[in-house]
Amino acid sequence: MKTDDFAYIVETNKTFDNAVVSVLKAVEQKGWTLFQIYDVKERLAAKGFNQRPLKIIEICSGKYANQFLNKNRLISLCMPCKINVLEEDGKIKIIGMKPTMISQFFPEVNKKEAEEVEKDIKEIVDNAK
Repeated sequence: MKTDDFAYIVETNKTFDNAVVSVLKAVEQKGWTLFQIYDVKERLAAKGFNQRPLKIIEICSGKYANQFLNKNRLISLCMPCKINVLEEDGKIKIIGMKPTMISQFFPEVNKKEAEEVEKDIKEIVDNAK
């Protein structure tokens, strides 16, 4: 399996903080809900570890969440959707997990359904770029 199989990655010329704000705006514009933002660098620094900037942004579409949970409640292990903003090799990247991966673990979710969700995730990432 390659990274491209499960992650949609774009580089941005924005600063780290501006990229995070752009993701939040794109989530709102798409009509999705923001659940939580985790500042991994900050949390690990509190434990004495040094990391480059990394924020994990958890988002959800009630429509898709309900649709998938009605098929198999264990899909909740893959929820909510995540978009990460990170600094790597001096570049800022916005990364979304590809929901089509869900159909590989849960056969009751057909790939077409997962592709609908993935389309939204890619639009959010692209609009945040």
